[in-house]
Amino acid sequence: MTSRILLTGGNGFIGRHALDSLAGSGAEVHATVRGEPRTQVPGVTWHRLDLLDHAARARLVETVQPDTIVHFAWNVEHGTFWTTPENLDWVGASLDLARRAAETGLKRFVGLGTCFEYAPQMTDDCDERTTPIDPFMVYGTAKDATRRVLEAFARQTSLSWAWGRFFLLYGPDETPTRLVPQVAQRIIKGEPAPIGTLERPRDFMDSRDAGAATAALALSAVEGPVNIASGHASSVRDVAETIARIAGRPELVKVGAFPDRDEPERIVANVDRLTGEVGFKAIRPLEQGLGEALDWWRASLADT
Repeated sequence: MTSRILLTGGNGFIGRHALDSLAGSGAEVHATVRGEPRTQVPGVTWHRLDLLDHAARARLVETVQPDTIVHFAWNVEHGTFWTTPENLDWVGASLDLARRAAETGLKRFVGLGTCFEYAPQMTDDCDERTTPIDPFMVYGTAKDATRRVLEAFARQTSLSWAWGRFFLLYGPDETPTRLVPQVAQRIIKGEPAPIGTLERPRDFMDSRDAGAATAALALSAVEGPVNIASGHASSVRDVAETIARIAGRPELVKVGAFPDRDEPERIVANVDRLTGEVGFKAIRPLEQGLGEALDWWRASLADT
């Protein structure tokens, strides 16, 4: 019997890439979007609605009656998502989605969280099994609250569940004000790219790999939290200097032009569960992914 998968946030930075893998799995795939689909993926049925609308959410579940839900949709507007009160709305909407779908035969729910659920680390990689959970902003707290209630609900109802924790993502068609697009656009234009010293260890992953990893998690039987990351430590400085070097303009990166922000010392993932249990290992090397992102922005700027 063909499984029926509902993916929320099909236009999103990561969700759109998960669709390709899910559609190729042989499952019947449905995806939600607020506006018009940005890409057409063969075999995907689109549903246009606002998931924060209670009645629309109920109609969606009744119409699709999914076996599996992969829940990307959330407010991730750059610069505001950390503290927006809408995080609270998404907690309620996410849990209501799981509850309603469970009533119509849902077998598996995969939610997506963040590395910022973890307590800040100084030297250790974030491990799903041992690293304490201690989010420090509303966004991370809301994600963790959703995960905790989902886990309890799944245990009570025998629902299979998993929780993917994304680390630091980049890729083509990223929000222009984020790190990689900002540096890439400045370098392409021949303008200085000022950054802080920013040598703290960070875990960067291409959004296309993140989407494929999430699809692999959804199609697996693995339960509980799973880090979705590369497992490799780099730094913001490494990223900026790599982009500039690929473009042949290393002198444009101005290290130390800004003061470093007050951020955790280390944000790097232990990916043993992702690679060993889920079986996902196809990770683009950082240089390849940044080079492809640079090419994307070069083409985008040429079209404007």
